[in-house]
Amino acid sequence: MTDPQIVLTERVQQALADAFGSEYADADPLIRPSQFADFQANVAMSLAKRLRRAPREVAEALKTELSDFPGTVEVSGPGFLNITLNDSWIAAEASRMLKDARLGVTTVTPAQTVVIDYSAPNAAKEMHVGHLRTTIVGDSLARLHEHLGNKVIRQNHLGDWGTPFGMLIEHLLDIGEEAAVAQLEAGQGTEYYQAARAKFDGDESFKLRSRVRVTTLQSGDPETMRLWHVFMDATVRYFNKVYTMLGVTLTDADIAGESMYNPMLEKTCDDLETAGVAVLSEGALCVFPPGFTGSDDKPLPLIVRKSDGGYGYASTDMAAIRYRVHDLKADRMLYVVGADQALHFRMVFAAAKLAEWLPDSVSAEHVQIGMMLGKDGRRFKTRSGESVKLTDLLDEAVERASALLEDRGYDETTRAEIAQAVGMGAVKYADLSVSHDSEYVFDFDRMLAFTGNTAPYLQYAQARIRSIFRKGEVDPVAAIGSIEIGHEAERELALQLLGFGAVVEQTTLLSEPHRLANYVYATATAFTTFFENCPVLKEGVDPETRASRLALCALTLRVLETGLDLLGVPVPERM
Repeated sequence: MTDPQIVLTERVQQALADAFGSEYADADPLIRPSQFADFQANVAMSLAKRLRRAPREVAEALKTELSDFPGTVEVSGPGFLNITLNDSWIAAEASRMLKDARLGVTTVTPAQTVVIDYSAPNAAKEMHVGHLRTTIVGDSLARLHEHLGNKVIRQNHLGDWGTPFGMLIEHLLDIGEEAAVAQLEAGQGTEYYQAARAKFDGDESFKLRSRVRVTTLQSGDPETMRLWHVFMDATVRYFNKVYTMLGVTLTDADIAGESMYNPMLEKTCDDLETAGVAVLSEGALCVFPPGFTGSDDKPLPLIVRKSDGGYGYASTDMAAIRYRVHDLKADRMLYVVGADQALHFRMVFAAAKLAEWLPDSVSAEHVQIGMMLGKDGRRFKTRSGESVKLTDLLDEAVERASALLEDRGYDETTRAEIAQAVGMGAVKYADLSVSHDSEYVFDFDRMLAFTGNTAPYLQYAQARIRSIFRKGEVDPVAAIGSIEIGHEAERELALQLLGFGAVVEQTTLLSEPHRLANYVYATATAFTTFFENCPVLKEGVDPETRASRLALCALTLRVLETGLDLLGVPVPERM
């Protein structure tokens, strides 16, 4: 079983080779879905000049070579090929897909080791809405790569080291370990940080203690390290509560914070300097990757060691690249980080290549995450102008979902069962359904709607399919009979389903979850049309048609559930 567009691409390429020579076998047939047929191939238009023949003449030659294709091929206009597949071919391929455990998704050969850097909250503060998109998108990419058979190494690059920890540990001592742990576990990290900062700015003795504590932390003093672990363990327990609410796959084993790279930083800088890649500039150790200039047209430095001897993000990121390439054996590295860090990562990647730490065989990619906006078109914040706490946002999503379900007549028991899935699904899908590098407006009313491109619409679609099987007293797993095409809505749904494997592979290759999200929505829409036009259990439907439509329902259910699971969107069985 293969995606129709892939089948057509291979067949048209073979036709090109047969008609015009093997040198044209790799030409892009330019096949796209068409409103005039199932697909349209525009290759005759693009190759006509090279072949020194009229586009329509080229198209006619290709049509001749495609005479045995399972469908009709017509030449249209100046040289377009309109291709319509036979219903029997679509039905046969859909029937095969139903029996395929992987639904047409092939596994990668050879498998790659893919390191995905995502979420990465700051341990000194609680998670806010800015961490939502990086966490959701990164987790979806991890699920997708694992589904294709790649080895995925998640890296939660926590901000868990540095000079602020001097004052944070001293504040812990002042208020007591028990009180500090309770505050951090409750997600009040920002309040904790602000209290410590206020004392640091207003109390000279506290400031002195904090600076001494930084020194003992950096030297590995056992008691200071114990206190640091008390702070971090409490913070991580809070992070895990958020991850559990969101249903993401990050675990403690995936934590690879700044503290992990701290012992590597001195050698990182020394090696860069010894190799001549980094040079001293105004007291700081800098790499000047070619092609980067500032507003004054002077070379832009990537500072790997500050003039005071301290290290920054660039130091850690350079050490991380070397570790991930040489120790983790990465073939591909995805950095799911805000778009505002684009220049930083371009310079880091360029510096790593300059140092020969990032070979051409390893791909380093910044998966840029756009900003979340409020309805006013500005950065999403509270009325007081502060960042919205992520837990507050997620709690509100569940509360709103429960209220919405109540308005739609759901009983209390059902609301309790599905409000979490509907609320979390709405928040996650609203993010994943738009391009990750674009800004989007956070709007509860829109994302919780039961119509349109929303999670509740998709969740309801799969729940409605399950209700068909319950009503018919049929196990969807057992509905694996042959699919027949007898209605246009059946044809459109089956053709849509056949594209699943190619969409999953393309989504993973391009790191663009919105492609899969939009496919799943189109599938649910095609099913709605099918459901409205093709009775399944209604009296008068003959047994063969009933069996075929149940099989088509079963295939749709599996595609919807698998697609939503790869996105990380929960699917309640009943709605």
